[in-house]
Amino acid sequence: MRAAIYNPYWDTLGGGERYTASFTEVLVESGHTVDIEWKEEGLLKALNSRFGIKLDNTKIVKDIKKGEGYDICFWVSDGSIPLLHSRKNFIHFQVPFNNINGKSLLNKMKLFRVNKVITNSEFTKNIIDREFGIKSFVIYPPVDVFKIKAKRKENIILSVGRFSQLLQSKHQDILVDAFAKLCKEGLRDWKLILAGGKDVGADEVLEKLKLKAGNYPIEIFESVDYKTIVNLYGISKIFWSASGYGENEVKDPEKVEHFGITLVESMAGGCVPLAFNAGGHKEIIKDGESGYLWKEKKGLLSVTRKLIGNNKLLKSVSKNSKLNSNKFNYDVFRKKIESILQD
Repeated sequence: MRAAIYNPYWDTLGGGERYTASFTEVLVESGHTVDIEWKEEGLLKALNSRFGIKLDNTKIVKDIKKGEGYDICFWVSDGSIPLLHSRKNFIHFQVPFNNINGKSLLNKMKLFRVNKVITNSEFTKNIIDREFGIKSFVIYPPVDVFKIKAKRKENIILSVGRFSQLLQSKHQDILVDAFAKLCKEGLRDWKLILAGGKDVGADEVLEKLKLKAGNYPIEIFESVDYKTIVNLYGISKIFWSASGYGENEVKDPEKVEHFGITLVESMAGGCVPLAFNAGGHKEIIKDGESGYLWKEKKGLLSVTRKLIGNNKLLKSVSKNSKLNSNKFNYDVFRKKIESILQD
């Protein structure tokens, strides 16, 4: 059985690319040979380094011809609907595209060739279903929750996310400001670590972050590999995410977090997550039980102070956080993918 994969965003190596690589992994495990359309041969090596995903029986090709001659085609949409030609066709929306004339007659005709439209969260599904007049199928991104272990914890607040501002900003600047305020209030023996990919457009963002960080105990890890990230999850006590901050998720849904893979990864490592209350974050965290959702900076600061000052509470929420991460494990993802392949 031959399968074809298309994703126009491989150069960003973000959550959507991990999702696509994991879909490919399921295909390989089920006996398929897979062709990935991309311009650079080094993609497979990059996927292994960034995400720890090694893909056998997979090769990079210049053109999958929209699935022509393949048994399966998995296509990550950039907002458009392609006319696919494989025996089974799947379109994946990792972005909640809005106001793009999705219900056009041409799109409706092309969708007749699609077996299933897959989305990465209920948040994305709601936007896509309304935009295209369809009923998509939610399959949450897989997370290697069993490979990420809690270790001897250190006084670290961690944030993980790309440093570029392509479609959405991770707003690390907001986190630097918040941590600086805690330090000015007298916080000692804690540090903030910002880790992420140095992708297209990241240089300017990084330069500003480094200037803003100044002499505060803030460390910036650029283009870190998967092994380093896993270790950081394991030793950190608190995880911060400001993705979606200051955005209107109704008017501009594409600018907030569509799911939040790093959030789940941090929970698997026993971190207590504090995430901005928007988008997919609300599907991951049970507020006050397995983490906290914040809307304003003062809320982020208030909960952080409470956790730092109450080790019993920190450990209790950490335990719940780790347990809650299990529902996003790779086995759950694999079984759902296998079910739609056999449907």
